[in-house]
Amino acid sequence: MADARRIRQLSSQLVNQIAAGEVVERPASVVKELVENSLDAGARRVEVDIEEGGRRLIRIRDDGHGIHPEDLALALSSHATSKILELHDLERVASLGFRGEALPSIASVSRLSLSSRVRGAPRGWQVQADGREPVEPPRPAAHPEGTTLEVRDLFFNTPARRKFLRTERTEFQHIQELIKRLALSRFDVGFQLRHNGKIVLQVAAGGDVEQRLAELLGRGFVEQSLHLQAEAVGLGLQGWAALPTYSRSQADLQYLYLNGRMIRDRLVNHALRRAYHDVLFKDRHPAYVLYLSVEPEQVDVNVHPTKHEVRFRDSRLVYDFLFRHVHRALEQVAPRASEQQAPAAPRPELPPNPVHPSAAPPPRQSTISFPAEEARLLYGQPSAPAQGGAAETAAAPETPRRDVVRQPHPRPRPEAMDGEVPPLGYALAQLHGIYILAQNARGLVLVDMHAAHERIVYERLKRDMQRDGVQSQPLLVPVKVAVSPAEAQLAEEREAFFTSLGLELGRAGPDLLLVRQVPVLLARADATQLVRDVLSDLQTHGRSDRIQEALNTVLGTMGCHGSVRARRRLTVPEMNALLREMEQTPNSGQCNHGRPTWTELSVDELDGLFLRGQ
Repeated sequence: MADARRIRQLSSQLVNQIAAGEVVERPASVVKELVENSLDAGARRVEVDIEEGGRRLIRIRDDGHGIHPEDLALALSSHATSKILELHDLERVASLGFRGEALPSIASVSRLSLSSRVRGAPRGWQVQADGREPVEPPRPAAHPEGTTLEVRDLFFNTPARRKFLRTERTEFQHIQELIKRLALSRFDVGFQLRHNGKIVLQVAAGGDVEQRLAELLGRGFVEQSLHLQAEAVGLGLQGWAALPTYSRSQADLQYLYLNGRMIRDRLVNHALRRAYHDVLFKDRHPAYVLYLSVEPEQVDVNVHPTKHEVRFRDSRLVYDFLFRHVHRALEQVAPRASEQQAPAAPRPELPPNPVHPSAAPPPRQSTISFPAEEARLLYGQPSAPAQGGAAETAAAPETPRRDVVRQPHPRPRPEAMDGEVPPLGYALAQLHGIYILAQNARGLVLVDMHAAHERIVYERLKRDMQRDGVQSQPLLVPVKVAVSPAEAQLAEEREAFFTSLGLELGRAGPDLLLVRQVPVLLARADATQLVRDVLSDLQTHGRSDRIQEALNTVLGTMGCHGSVRARRRLTVPEMNALLREMEQTPNSGQCNHGRPTWTELSVDELDGLFLRGQ
């Protein structure tokens, strides 16, 4: 009787089936590996045919350079690849695949047919596998230049794995989302996806980048997104980040690529969430399509078999780079002048494979002087009566609902003004004590005066705190915080960091900290939980923004209570002062809670409402 405890060599078939458990999770996993092979093979068109959600058939056809007949059988053996030769190549991986695990793993759990014809060759060749070894020698087959892979009856020989597959619709949705992601990574490649004989997705190679974006993500994303282009310290960032007002209820429109490879990275996601933190409504998620480029030796893509996860050599540098540039782009979103007045923005330099988009310039803030007289009027400081007929500078007390409030002598209309018309134009009236109606060079502007002023006050409070530092106060009785020895050591090492945030910590034992001082604005916060959260962030990400976010939450509340209230009558100079300061305030397109502060109707849109010219 054989001793089960003796060490034995596993068969190649079992090794491949074990590897398939890591690489082949579902039909979409097969599609990913095979399409990425097509892209690595220089394909300019990839056709994907699916039947029954991938259970019955997955067929990938490309026009790449093909596989040499003598290499067909080798391609189905473990760790056989043309993409790396030595360790040095692994340190500078430029291809999507490189392990040589995908084909043998897929072949071990399906009935696979591989047909290929090298460019310039007189005929094609075919090899087949059905989960057993050895693979039969290739035989001649009629085939155009390129490669076709057919995967039938996935998991037919591993019924336990097949039971874990979801419904046909669910599995196909995963495949459809995958093809969309791949199509966003290679604008120079055409993609076609069919399900049960019906074309579901089709995009042509080349052409206009924004047209492909609109086809895959919708015209709304294109119209409501910013173009990003930044380069520094060996890092590059290009792509599109949606405006906060285009946020989503789920994180279903987030596409991130590293050197052309689609990735899901916790560090990168955290940096992007933080960049949007101050402008998103609660429980909303940002939308973006971003392309990050780094030197290949600065990132390890050989971390996980599916290659979704990566490891950066300098993760803090990448984090800061992403946060800084996305946050800065969002801050600069402000009412802009007319297209003729707005300077042209540089076109995003996308990765080598995508073509350059022909895009309109991104929203940007114009340089506009802010009259001191109107600033004083806005905040109720004593001053002489302003031109325009306002009898007094102090705003009238809050009143019940009212109709449009018209000032006796409003400012001249924009077309009658000399010089440039500001982006938000000039105030005409106040509607129900809530909205400001203004006219600019393009049409009608509507402003939620409370939401707009809330953002203005909030940004001023943040600037004041940044200038003066975080004010802290000692606790009458220090708070004890039980932590792990590693966390206590980390708190000691990062003492200066905690001090800069207004927290004074002391170590009272191997696993005990004392909180002796906290920020004034967070005096009522749970100091124990706050310290633990910060230490957790430091261990996971090497940094923490918990305290800053908590401080911003308090400042946001202060900004809300300190801003002009709805139902309050404003004079025309006060309304114009609010418009001018909006044009100079970062993030003025949203209030502290992520709600939009203004919108615009062009003359053409107004004409359409009244069927003029039809």
